[in-house]
Amino acid sequence: MLVSSQAHSSQYSYYYPKIEVSKLPASAPSSSFRFLNRAALQTEGDIRPDGSIAKPWRLCTVEQVEDFKTLLRLFPLWSSGIFLSTPIGVQISLTILQALTMDRHIGPHFQIPAGSFLVFSLLSTPIAISIVDRFLPSTWNKLTGHSTTTLQRIGLGHVLNIMSMASSALVESRRLHVIRSHHLEDQTGSTVVPMSALWLAVPLAIVGVGEAFHFPGQVSLYYQEFPMPLRSTATAMMALLIAIGFYMSTAVIDLVRKVTSWLPDNINQGRMDYVFWMLVVIGVGNFGYYLVCAMLYKYQNVGSDSENQEVQDEE
Repeated sequence: MLVSSQAHSSQYSYYYPKIEVSKLPASAPSSSFRFLNRAALQTEGDIRPDGSIAKPWRLCTVEQVEDFKTLLRLFPLWSSGIFLSTPIGVQISLTILQALTMDRHIGPHFQIPAGSFLVFSLLSTPIAISIVDRFLPSTWNKLTGHSTTTLQRIGLGHVLNIMSMASSALVESRRLHVIRSHHLEDQTGSTVVPMSALWLAVPLAIVGVGEAFHFPGQVSLYYQEFPMPLRSTATAMMALLIAIGFYMSTAVIDLVRKVTSWLPDNINQGRMDYVFWMLVVIGVGNFGYYLVCAMLYKYQNVGSDSENQEVQDEE
């Protein structure tokens, strides 16, 4: 049976299911996003004599309202992750094009397939995760006297992501310099530039290390801060970020091709390095947006976050 309880204010009566009344004190909803509290405001005729809700679509419980507020508080931080995935998607696409024009030989008889260069990013991520989980918490605690937080880890992932795009821009600038010095501008992509494609492994490894910080950090943040009924969706939120980011990477490439001459069919005549520098500028702006969101955000479950960090430090 569902019952309601009075809020501290005598002017309002907020709706609580019986199970909420047994667990929590009968108090008014929080003052943040106050306009949403009207969804739990009980009026005459909302409750039938048998205790059921007359119009369920008009009345929410206080817990449902507070859960929705939690999602709204996390949305700015979540949205900043979209522009972490977008540059990665662009980098993956363009790196394969770069590799096709570079010397991919290791020894006289073996040539690395262009698409296989992405394995450098895939390998660096688990290696970095194992190192970070083992050494970062204790080292950070010794240097600062405080444990690392999930927001700090995500922020470090932002920085590494920007560094990776800058590294890609520098490698592409070097590739174009070699092309001009050998007068290969008019050659097609099938012509091999006398420059080792292993240089591409550097930015890919950096972005892989960045993923070791921001992807697990975001999953941890969502799992920690989400309301209990929604914690199982923490991993799904990351999958949604990656999906949106990769779709946007396609849109970014199409937009660059339409608006600029940086990505012609023959990339030897283009300025792919400008594309990467553009991603650096976007990444810096997104990092600033993230810093503002992180500074304004207040942990809802500080205790559980501190306990998790203490356990990591002891390990």
